[in-house]
Amino acid sequence: MLKDGIHHEHPIFAEPVAEIFGFVVTNTLLTSYIVTIFLIILAFVLNRKIKQNPGRLQNGFEMIIETFLGIFDSLTGSRERSLKFFPLVFAFFIFILFNNLVGILPGVGSIGQIISSGGEKYFIPYIKNATADLNATLSFALVGVIASHIIGVSAIGVWKYINKFVNLDALIEIPRKVRKEPSILMINPIKIFTGMIEIISEIAKVASLSFRLFGNIFAGKILLAFMMGIFAFGLPIPFMFMELLVGFMQAFIFSLLVLAYLVTMTTAH
Repeated sequence: MLKDGIHHEHPIFAEPVAEIFGFVVTNTLLTSYIVTIFLIILAFVLNRKIKQNPGRLQNGFEMIIETFLGIFDSLTGSRERSLKFFPLVFAFFIFILFNNLVGILPGVGSIGQIISSGGEKYFIPYIKNATADLNATLSFALVGVIASHIIGVSAIGVWKYINKFVNLDALIEIPRKVRKEPSILMINPIKIFTGMIEIISEIAKVASLSFRLFGNIFAGKILLAFMMGIFAFGLPIPFMFMELLVGFMQAFIFSLLVLAYLVTMTTAH
């Protein structure tokens, strides 16, 4: 968009807004810091207000947690495993949800600075959804997938973990059982090959998690900007409600996928 000679674009990358001791701070990184500080303060305040006889606010949060635990139970198969994975998975949900919804707050995207580059003037907002930056969603995906592998090793042991990808058990079985079961010469190589395919699927997990979240949030941001460009009063409101729904659903889907990966990696077979 061009106004008064100033370009106001929506790039897929983060834009620098400050430099502190040589460290470049981008608008998506700044948003992540703000959301993190807000959530820490919120957690501290809520923790101070926990009572034996809960009030309405505490009852509301407890109901949310129980609802999520019930959903987790359907994937994990036990409340014990749900409670074990809950802190990490729910932290993903809350952090991504707030980063998704920050984009529809008043002033976000319209408060910023003007810089000159190549003879042109560009407007850069101070605040931008971290989830509208592929670098951020890629980091979320890497943390989720790597955490599932670390927890998987601690849960089932190194040997069983390795055999999920390189089926050494199937390879060792061939010389021991080939006389009694000649068919093992066909079956076990397939098992070994199938395990190697799992390595490719782990890379695909990172790609699918990061691109799904980034694509939906970035597309919503562009849609809202387009609608505001047509008519700023009234027209964007239905799309803001849609963004609320999309922001919640994407955070929910991301967290459930991370939970599914945790369940898969902590299961021997």
